[in-house]
Amino acid sequence: MQFGLGTGPDVSWMREELTDLGIEELKTVDDVDRAMDEYKEGTMLMVINSVCGCAAGNARPAVEIALNESDAKPDHKVTVFAGQDKEATARAREYFSEYPPSSPAFAYFKDGEIKAMIPRHRIEGRTKVEIADDLKMVFEAFEGEEEVSE
Repeated sequence: MQFGLGTGPDVSWMREELTDLGIEELKTVDDVDRAMDEYKEGTMLMVINSVCGCAAGNARPAVEIALNESDAKPDHKVTVFAGQDKEATARAREYFSEYPPSSPAFAYFKDGEIKAMIPRHRIEGRTKVEIADDLKMVFEAFEGEEEVSE
């Protein structure tokens, strides 16, 4: 782990693993609320990032694999960083409060509604390929899904 000058561990590289993929970082409560409002149409993947090496160390690479290998991709991709951007993460969790707090984790939204959650216990102890397979399954499950009107 990299350490800064008296500021604790340098987590910039953990952020960059996601932002380099074009995933938008939400650092404030306002960022989260704006994204949830602006991206309420279509699909959105929210990555709850974490410094945890045992789980997040495979979660972040799994996102890259899933995005590269799946024909079905989320329309929007965002991330909050648990333990780092605490207020933003707390606000994000309000949008899927039926699920217990978990990090790392993945929340998947369709038209502003939470549709799938991959919590830490489905990440920890699994390979990046296994995690990516779960993400691809979620992407594909909601790709082109149409609302049925009666």
